[in-house]
Amino acid sequence: PGASAYCLGGAVIYTSRAWHALRDFDESLLGGFRSATEGNARIRARLIRERFGATWGIGETGAAGPSGNRYGDPAGHACLAVSGASERATTLNTGSNDRVANMHAFAAAALALLEQSLA
Repeated sequence: PGASAYCLGGAVIYTSRAWHALRDFDESLLGGFRSATEGNARIRARLIRERFGATWGIGETGAAGPSGNRYGDPAGHACLAVSGASERATTLNTGSNDRVANMHAFAAAALALLEQSLA
């Protein structure tokens, strides 16, 4: 088996419309957390884990660039979380507006967070 032996699925969620595409999503689950916060990333990770019946879920929210988001966070700002046997979250600020470089940095940081959780 290939990647499907390890990855059940995923969701790229840029807008509230995309959130609603996840069946039965209850806005109250956000607990008042706006996007691009560690709390929101934790909820995303937990939701993905629960909805897919996976052992681990990864959540990311932020601003890859080249500009910041509507909440005032700069490009290069990301909040990342993992949910599984334990939950962890972290905030990353790259200081860069290079979208591709930020996307790589966000992915590497999310995988590092998962690796820490598995240790």
